[in-house]
This record gives sequence, C-alpha cells and structure tokens, in this order.
Amino acid sequence: MGSSSKDDSGSDAEASSGDKTPSNSSLFSEGERVLAYHGPRIYEAKVQKAELRKKEWRYFVHYLGWNKNWDEWVGMDRLMKHTPDNVLKQQALEKKQGVDKSLKPGRSSQTKPKNSTDSKMDKEDPKSNVAKGKKRKSDSGMEKDNLPVEKLVKIQIPSTLKKQLVDDWEFVTQQDKFVKLPRSPNVDDILTKYLEYMSKKDGMITDSIGEILKGIRCYFDKALPVMLLYKKERQQYHDTVKIDVSPSTIYGAEHLLRLFVKLPELLAYVNIEEDTSTRLQQKLLDFLKFLHKNQSTFFLSAYDGSKVSEGKVKGKD
Repeated sequence: MGSSSKDDSGSDAEASSGDKTPSNSSLFSEGERVLAYHGPRIYEAKVQKAELRKKEWRYFVHYLGWNKNWDEWVGMDRLMKHTPDNVLKQQALEKKQGVDKSLKPGRSSQTKPKNSTDSKMDKEDPKSNVAKGKKRKSDSGMEKDNLPVEKLVKIQIPSTLKKQLVDDWEFVTQQDKFVKLPRSPNVDDILTKYLEYMSKKDGMITDSIGEILKGIRCYFDKALPVMLLYKKERQQYHDTVKIDVSPSTIYGAEHLLRLFVKLPELLAYVNIEEDTSTRLQQKLLDFLKFLHKNQSTFFLSAYDGSKVSEGKVKGKD
C-alpha cells in the first residue's frame, strides 16, 4: 500500500490515531471498520484480531477491496477511527500526494499497498507475512474498481531478494538508517552491467532487452519520488537530488528492487498482449536473477546511521 512502497510505512507520529490509551485498554475492537496508514496513503480496513503484546496493542487488519495477502499486523499508530473528519483527512492526503498520472491512471486514487518492505513484514510477526513476500504484492489483487488480477504482470521475486526488501524496510523504518548517497554502482551502472552480461551470454543484444532496460530506467526515475521512498527518506531525496538530475544516477540496487514490487501495478495500465506479457515476465525475472547473482556486490549489507547523505548532486547549469 507500498512497498512501500511499499514513507516510513505510515508509522510516524503523524499517523497516530489520537491520544494514547492505557496499555490494557484496546482503542479498536475486532470487526471494527477503521482507516489505516500503509505507506504514504490511508486505506479503509477492518480489524480482524486484536492482541496485547509486550504491553502494546497489535491489530491484524484486512484492507477493504484488497486481496487477503495484504492482511497484516499493525500498531495503534497506524490506525484511525473511521469518522467523517478522518475520511476528510484521507481525501486531503490523497490530493496532497497527487501521483503522476502517467504512473497511476485509472479510477482508483490509491496506489497499491506497500508491502512489508514498505511495511508488509511486521517485525514481530515475520511468519504471518513471509508468505506475502516482498512483492508489495503486485500480483495479489487490485482494488475492486480497478483492473482485474489477471491484468497484472506477475513478477516472482527470488526469496533472498525478498529478505533484502525486508531488511531494507527495517533499516529505514525501524533503525532510522539510510542508504548513503550517491550509490555506486547506481541504477544506470547496474542496467549497463546487465546489458554487457547478456551480450556476453547470448553473443548479441536484442532490441527488446534494450527497450525493457530503458523502460525500467524511465519507470524508476518517475516512480522513485512518488512511491519508492519511505517518509523518512524524503528529506534525503530533496537534499541530494537536484533539478535535472536523474534518480537512476544517484540511487542503487536497494531502491531499484523496490520498483519491482510496484511494477506489476504500474504495468497493469499498459496495453500489453498476453504473449508479450509472458515474454516480459520472463525478461524481468532474468534481470532479477542477475540482481540475485550479484547481490553481495550490488546491495549494501548495512545502512548509514547518520541521517544526512554525504554528497549533494547538483543539477545541470
């Protein structure tokens, strides 16, 4: 809802539902309809379970209109009462978030829930979310009023990369650590390396691979500021990426992987023939296997504890 994608997955103080209540008194009840933060947006949800853990209430919620694979455990700070005032707050936030039309056309004003990475994995309940994997569940189901599930290009993310996404989420949202920018290799470097790898492997590069890599770069540059950053990373983005600078020259594999969680939802609005969609799925999977093969080289094993990235990248004069 997103990931994280998929914002600090909506767990900042401003996402608070109001005054704190005594730890032994649950603010929300099972079966109650609520509003829930997921990523940078607010969704309608239903509380299915409520449990007191370590003196804090945790709620298992189902996002209305979404596949049950999105169900997850959240804290009180992610929920609000379903009141007219809070509904207005939801609508105002959606308007403020204003997603680029080229990225999210369609009737729904909501972007897909960001999954664990974006918040799909609850740190205390990895089991309940592992199956949901680190695909901001792009292939799990669209909103009722949106394109049907069969329209989605299914992208199977390797399990080790799913864990990478979960670690990424935890570093940023739980430990306040960030990817030091600019990254090396950056997204452009990785795409170039893949092109070289495929050239050596197959002896030639087909136009389709080149076009797909161009598309990945284009989607990344457009989607990053809109749906690939956690809330806590936004200041770093504004401090680092200046006008006329492409995010693909600043960010690396960590943020590129988040794009693959969102791609199915983005591609759902592109008119793709079924056979073309199948070939595209395979090519995207091949690229993910390449990331997996070079995981230790492309991805950071630890993030930076200081909240400010070192260099600022200025735009063209």
